[in-house]
Amino acid sequence: AVRQLALNQSFREFESLYPSRSKTADRGCLFFALNHYQRSDQYAGMTWSPFFVIICIYFFYPAIIYSAVCSPQIMLRKVFMIYITGDVHAKFDRVDAFCRRVYSSKQDILIVLGDAGINYYGNETDHQLKEKISRIPITLFCIQGNHENRPGNIPSYRTKHFHGGTVWYEEEFPSILFAKDGEIYDFDGYRTIVIGGAYSLDKYYRINNELPWFEDEQPDDRIKTRVEEQLEKNSWQIDIVLSHTVPARYVPQEAFLRGIDQSLVDKSTEEWLGTLESRLTYQKWYAGHFHTEKKIGRLEIMFNNFDVFCSNIPRR
Repeated sequence: AVRQLALNQSFREFESLYPSRSKTADRGCLFFALNHYQRSDQYAGMTWSPFFVIICIYFFYPAIIYSAVCSPQIMLRKVFMIYITGDVHAKFDRVDAFCRRVYSSKQDILIVLGDAGINYYGNETDHQLKEKISRIPITLFCIQGNHENRPGNIPSYRTKHFHGGTVWYEEEFPSILFAKDGEIYDFDGYRTIVIGGAYSLDKYYRINNELPWFEDEQPDDRIKTRVEEQLEKNSWQIDIVLSHTVPARYVPQEAFLRGIDQSLVDKSTEEWLGTLESRLTYQKWYAGHFHTEKKIGRLEIMFNNFDVFCSNIPRR
């Protein structure tokens, strides 16, 4: 009974995540449901039933044949999911709840659009948080925000190759990754560039109250040059942009904090992103930072919501 509930839930989740797929393709994605069904065993303490598999094949063989003949990419796709969400600020309970709801595993990736809050205090508090996060069944891919130290400033971080680009990681916590600004990653066939950093509205509050503030929170000239060189190499054509803040013309003014004099806010990063966006050909731009959820054309600002990365976006 537990298994059947897990299977039913997987189909419902797939339908909600891919509403534009045809019914035939939906049925062809039995593999999605079986994958999540198999993962449910780790929670239910059960093993596979050969009889169940035979019954599934019997009922879904038209979809299997369709997938093999007409849509082999469904059959051959890597068995992992890529999800995306906004700022977390060290509050990973909602991430844990989401991962357990979709039966994720360490094979799956969750993109955090900045301010994960993992390297904020620089002491044992950060270490305890990382221990907690490492128990969540997901691999985190974090964009640099403005409420965390850059991994390059922390001696315990190393670099490695990941999905076509370079990431920062610690050997003790291999499932917590930080993207490197200016790198282009291959996520499920989408060329994805990362541009982290932003200005902190609470900069002086943190300084006056002896809370951590990071002088290099915004991209410096070296990072900006790196990003522009990467885009130039790709003829200013990219599939996906992942940034923390947004180009200036997309700043959601309705999300501004009361009592903040906007004339004193450093908007140089948003203005620079605006110059990039005016030259760039792209399919989707994801950002966080503003603690709101909003879609403006091809740009989406995320916060507490979760989504499947690039759902309903065709590959080039």
